[in-house]
Amino acid sequence: MLKALRALLPREHFLYLGDTARLPYGTKSRDSVVRYSIQAAKALIARDIKCLVVACNTASSVAIDTLREQFAPVPVIGVVEPGAEAGCAVSASGRIAVIATEGTVREGAYQRAILRIRPDARVTAQPCPLFVALAEEGWSDGPIVAAVAHRYLDGLLLRDAPDTLVLGCTHFPVLAAALQSAVGVGVALVDSAATTALALHGQLQRESMLNPGPGRGSLTLMATDSAERFARVGSVFLGESLGPEQVQLIDLATSEVQPARG
Repeated sequence: MLKALRALLPREHFLYLGDTARLPYGTKSRDSVVRYSIQAAKALIARDIKCLVVACNTASSVAIDTLREQFAPVPVIGVVEPGAEAGCAVSASGRIAVIATEGTVREGAYQRAILRIRPDARVTAQPCPLFVALAEEGWSDGPIVAAVAHRYLDGLLLRDAPDTLVLGCTHFPVLAAALQSAVGVGVALVDSAATTALALHGQLQRESMLNPGPGRGSLTLMATDSAERFARVGSVFLGESLGPEQVQLIDLATSEVQPARG
């Protein structure tokens, strides 16, 4: 997600907070996800951000309305609506499958968003929690990844015959090649990253908040635990090498930040 945002908006200054101490959100209760999301948002709002992007499908599904209400007038953009729009635009038959975490599927946010946009759609949702662990470990291919993908997706394909598969978790695009192999070339994979970046660009443009430059914007990385792990996993997602010395550790209880030791 961050990679797509920076590619479309290279002059903007990004603050990225990864709640590594409490990952994954997808297995947590609704109340916990809302509480964690508010704490993370407060830490970012305190740093005078102009827009909040909730780059987590579970948090977007569960907490987006609460965040918008609590932190108005700061614009809050989630990833569910952009992902749903992209899925509806790509699907020819209207048979759309969503794979996501347990929490996102349980909340039904993608199903509702897709049907609001395209009432004739047939939407199915499949929780795939092991995909998060695989992505976190950097396992994007190989026999284990292929076996897990087929375990989750084979029955869905036979039962519902979707022509579009929405990747309803920001971890899942790391596994895109393995997922495409499992579902076949006849099923389009949709990642919400590009459409979320467009949504952010549109929001900033409407509010006359686009950074005119000059030069490339900065990137500040923060995590709630283990700068080393954050840097390792973040290198996979961003497609560039990160070191733990580039990651600041933050205590969400106090919002205090200290540079992590390399």
